[in-house]
Amino acid sequence: MDREVQFIGQSGAFLDAVERASRAAPMRRPVLVIGERGTGKELIAERLHRLSTRWQEPLITLNCAALPETLIEAELFGHEAGAFTGATRARAGRFEEADKGTLFLDELATLSMSAQERLLRAVEYGEITRIGASRPVRVDVRIVAATNEDLPKAAEEGRFRADLLDRLSFEVITLPPLRVREGDIAVLADYFGRRMAAELHWDSWPGFAPHAARQLEDYAWPGNVRELRNVIERAVYRWDDSGAPIAHIQFDPFESPWKPASLPRIAEAPSPAPAASPRMAQDFDFIDDLRGAVDAHERAILEHALGRHRYNQRQTAKALGLSYDQLRHCLKKHGLLEKGD
Repeated sequence: MDREVQFIGQSGAFLDAVERASRAAPMRRPVLVIGERGTGKELIAERLHRLSTRWQEPLITLNCAALPETLIEAELFGHEAGAFTGATRARAGRFEEADKGTLFLDELATLSMSAQERLLRAVEYGEITRIGASRPVRVDVRIVAATNEDLPKAAEEGRFRADLLDRLSFEVITLPPLRVREGDIAVLADYFGRRMAAELHWDSWPGFAPHAARQLEDYAWPGNVRELRNVIERAVYRWDDSGAPIAHIQFDPFESPWKPASLPRIAEAPSPAPAASPRMAQDFDFIDDLRGAVDAHERAILEHALGRHRYNQRQTAKALGLSYDQLRHCLKKHGLLEKGD
């Protein structure tokens, strides 16, 4: 787990999830943590362990998606020597390693049906049997499991055992995605920015330029907090002037004019034009001042281009297909001439 990352946030949805984890921590029952990638499921699992009576015992983690189906049961339950090809000596599984402590099963939905059946017995009876062994071993393990899938739907479709889901869902903590955590984007961006600035030995933290802060708020953050951290740290370390607010944000690190092009597919149908996003459509619906909307859009483009080119006006003009004088006219029009200078 990434122990450098802390719980940062002030939105009600986020604090409710953290509070629910705190209340469930002292219980000996299993807990399911549901959320999109990058929302902090590992941190919730650690909180459940650290605030429990098992906090001095081991917290063992297994990413169920990181192992092939043929090895997952051996990793979970262990094996005896000679149980299968390559098993030269006996080995304890993660259940035995987590005895008296907590076992965190990440990507739970990727478990095979046979592994789910053995996991069900471990949860129900507190017993596991190593592969190749004839006698079960008793274990005292508190299970915390995480997934980004809809497990009830998977159970209805026969991809996940309904009886196992019943036994694991004593408490279900669903983490909100970053895009609905009102006010948290700015708080997290400031936290990660300050931390990177300190790592780079900057004398002070200049913050973000207003247009860069708006870009952070407007972005959808499909990778949630993990993606936000990468974007902020990359923007800070690429910024050359530690005394000026950070004015350029690159959300896609693969964006480049020299990015390798994909090979064309044979007889590939032409792709349809991208549809307007719901956000864009909603903005269009409420426009009652066309000239004002166009001016605001033009100003946003200018601010972004200036930041990207470190306020170098000649490079900015070239990138936008304008002459130097045309750019200066646009900057003056929008009150950006002093900033550009």
